[in-house]
Amino acid sequence: MLTRKQHELLLFIDRHLKQTGFSPSFDEMKDALNLRSKSGIHRLISALEERGFLQRRHHRARALEVLRLPEMASPATPREPVGAPIATSPAPEAVDHSFVPNVIKGDFAGRLAGAPIATDAEAVGLPFYGRIAAGQPIEALRETGAQVSVPINLLGRGDHYTLEVAGDSMVEAGILDGDTVIIRRGDTADNGQIVVALIDDQEVTLKRLRRRGSTIALEPANARYESRIVPSDRVRIQGSLVGLLRRY
Repeated sequence: MLTRKQHELLLFIDRHLKQTGFSPSFDEMKDALNLRSKSGIHRLISALEERGFLQRRHHRARALEVLRLPEMASPATPREPVGAPIATSPAPEAVDHSFVPNVIKGDFAGRLAGAPIATDAEAVGLPFYGRIAAGQPIEALRETGAQVSVPINLLGRGDHYTLEVAGDSMVEAGILDGDTVIIRRGDTADNGQIVVALIDDQEVTLKRLRRRGSTIALEPANARYESRIVPSDRVRIQGSLVGLLRRY
């Protein structure tokens, strides 16, 4: 039997995984449940682990995996806002326990030659722009002419490109050093989205975007790093994160 907060947190994590492919950060979970501190989230996660609903995958930078949902939760329930009424007509056999985050495994040895990294989906070649720092900004990106082969079902509308992550400042968002991120090109983004930000036309970084009046905060997803706050006229959005590829 789960408490109300445990139930809400589990559904929030499941919904976030399905929508983004990444587990939410502790700050996002704290805000979603209107808690004052992250310690409450730690206690809830530990309780859900003990009850067999969640698993922390420590080798993937504390990424969370939903092992099962409460029997009272219908498949549609996780997409409702946190705090929405709980379904009362359960269908336990309909709950999907097989969901895994939207991370594509593959052998990247032939990446620059455009070799496919997945054989179970139609692929398309996307421009590969090199490495982007997820810990400290680096010089502006330069197109190399190389491509990465990406399953087409990871892409939506618009133009896309890929970058290789360097650094560990986004590990709590499930983005690890060496991952290849898929970016939808665009110069706008909503608060809370993970974006490629160009600072002063020469530095590029991958961070979560927060607008604060006339400034922009570029937030890491690692407690060891501090947010970088920059006047909005010094920042240009280069695109937003839509997926990632990972070597194993």
